[in-house]
Amino acid sequence: MNPAHLHLMLNHVPVLAVPFGLAVLGWAVFRPRPEFARLALIVFVFSAVATIPTYLTGEPAEDAIEGVAGSIEPWVEPHEEAALVSLILGEALGVLAIAGLWSARRAVSPSRPMMTASLVLALVTAGSLAYTANLGGLIRHTEIRSGATLPGAGGNGGNHGER
Repeated sequence: MNPAHLHLMLNHVPVLAVPFGLAVLGWAVFRPRPEFARLALIVFVFSAVATIPTYLTGEPAEDAIEGVAGSIEPWVEPHEEAALVSLILGEALGVLAIAGLWSARRAVSPSRPMMTASLVLALVTAGSLAYTANLGGLIRHTEIRSGATLPGAGGNGGNHGER
């Protein structure tokens, strides 16, 4: 397994965990379910922990594919910048989740303001992670780049079997 493979495996964890936690927390806010609120906060902590190695494997992944992929710099730089923002947001969400779990250790449920703040920050973090993942996909998936022309897509609407 090379660094690019490791990075690709790890990056799915926060990208999928934060929206999952967001859905669970949304359910907990609109249908008072304290066990769901705690689960969502635990998912956010897990995601924050997973975001660190995901970010740290980015540079070695870039080094691993530079020779194979040709000129990737125009797509790597925006991805790196977005990844830093996602890292900061993900860690902030993890810290907020730890604070929520800590404050609720003797209560039935985390406080309403804590859950609302977590919900808002999780929404922003999920958006940032989705944007970062999209930019990462542009590095190697030329077919999703703006203005890309796919072989065989000229004029027949992609229906390769029709004449």
